[in-house]
Amino acid sequence: MENHNHQQLIEKLLNCVSACEHCATACLHEDDVQMMTRCISLDRDCADICAQATRLLQRDSEIGHQYLLLCEEICRLCAEECGKHQHDHCQQCAEACRVCADACHQHHQPITQG
Repeated sequence: MENHNHQQLIEKLLNCVSACEHCATACLHEDDVQMMTRCISLDRDCADICAQATRLLQRDSEIGHQYLLLCEEICRLCAEECGKHQHDHCQQCAEACRVCADACHQHHQPITQG
């Protein structure tokens, strides 16, 4: 059931994971780490959630596309926070998160309980 769009989504998710991990690590080396704590926290959450989304899609989980709702939400939160900081790593992370959030939005399905 893997199609080209699915693979592109996975690539965007993995790119977001990489950008968030890089940003969190770089934030730890900034002069005023206290100012970066929310950024670091959201980076870590976003990386974990996007990595899990990738695993769910790769295994064709029946909740994979519903999980993308959560993925979109954390990506938008992370993009908003990173976008407030002028560091290159934050700006690059914000852009990766926006791209990923948009891709998740295009592919997610509503959560249903039946």
